[in-house]
Amino acid sequence: MRSSFTGNDLVQVLENISWGPLLSWGRVALGAAALASNYLLVPDASAVSYGLMGLYLVYALVVALRAHPHRGLLGLLALFGDTVYLLVVATYGGGNMLWLVAIFFLYLMAEAVVFHGLVETAVIVAVTALYCALLPIPELHGFDRTIIVAGALACAFAGNKRRQSIIIDQLRAEIIGATESAEKAREVERQRIASDFHDGPLQSFISIQMRLEILRKMLERDFNAGMDDLHQLQNLAITQVRDLRVFLHSMRPVDMDGGNLISTARRTAESFQKESGIPVTFVAPSTPVGLPQEASAEVLQMIREALHNVQKHSGATRVAVTMEKTDRGVDVSIEDNGHGFNFAGTYSLEELELMRLGPASLKRRARSLNAEFQLESRPGRGTGLKFRIPLQ
Repeated sequence: MRSSFTGNDLVQVLENISWGPLLSWGRVALGAAALASNYLLVPDASAVSYGLMGLYLVYALVVALRAHPHRGLLGLLALFGDTVYLLVVATYGGGNMLWLVAIFFLYLMAEAVVFHGLVETAVIVAVTALYCALLPIPELHGFDRTIIVAGALACAFAGNKRRQSIIIDQLRAEIIGATESAEKAREVERQRIASDFHDGPLQSFISIQMRLEILRKMLERDFNAGMDDLHQLQNLAITQVRDLRVFLHSMRPVDMDGGNLISTARRTAESFQKESGIPVTFVAPSTPVGLPQEASAEVLQMIREALHNVQKHSGATRVAVTMEKTDRGVDVSIEDNGHGFNFAGTYSLEELELMRLGPASLKRRARSLNAEFQLESRPGRGTGLKFRIPLQ
């Protein structure tokens, strides 16, 4: 099976190399090679050339042993010094050290691309090519074209590396944003669960605990009255078990029935009726409404939460759930004949936010869907929730 090796794969391979120590000791090797070549290949080498090359070798050893950083200001100074040394080798080595000039230039390109960027690489290529073109050494004439070709390839690689870095930074920012959003959503959901548990099962357990204490005292004084209270307490426990089942059902992950919101919502309504004992009328079209998977899951969760609130707070004896697809979106309504809220009237999401009224979790989910939200409270006669989800 043939495999393709792309430019991005090459970038990944090169990024996995420990370039710091490699380039540091590579600088030492080049400095030693330049000093040895100056002695062996340039018979009339001057003391100045020996002094400069020896000084550079000492500098390279110090940098390698102390592991100085290659980035930032010190990295730019090191790059500048290496470039100057390349020009020194080209000047004093002449044609005898042309091979070393070429190797040193490749070293400079690697250093510029790995630790710096496109601008630094282009400047080194331009300075080196111009210097070799103007230097009065016949062997170096024409070498400037080689430098330009190799430098162009290095610049292209540096540009691609920069582009990859920008993409990586963008992806990292998106990951951080998604992580923060997920954590915020988890925190909101934890608060909602804690609030629901505090207002529902916990209060009922506290009530049972108090009633048990009262029952114990009543049984000591009046056995028959205590038995009557025991029956009431048993009914309370049965109701609490039913409430806990509804509560746990609302905590289960949303399971879309083959991605069909209508059939899943119908099944949710039937399950609620079975567990709560409250009759539910469900009216919806027989065809899919065309919402995306994520939006459908959020709508289903809103229906579940609305039904849970009906069972927990309203005292309703019937509920109606209606879904309809229109030109403006998908309309969903949940109507009950319970107690209603302690305020009367019909309010939009913005008005509810301003007055700090209405179920917080449902309002949050409506905002996340960019949905129109409306709450109608009829104290003593029930509540109506309506929301419209725009089609994408």
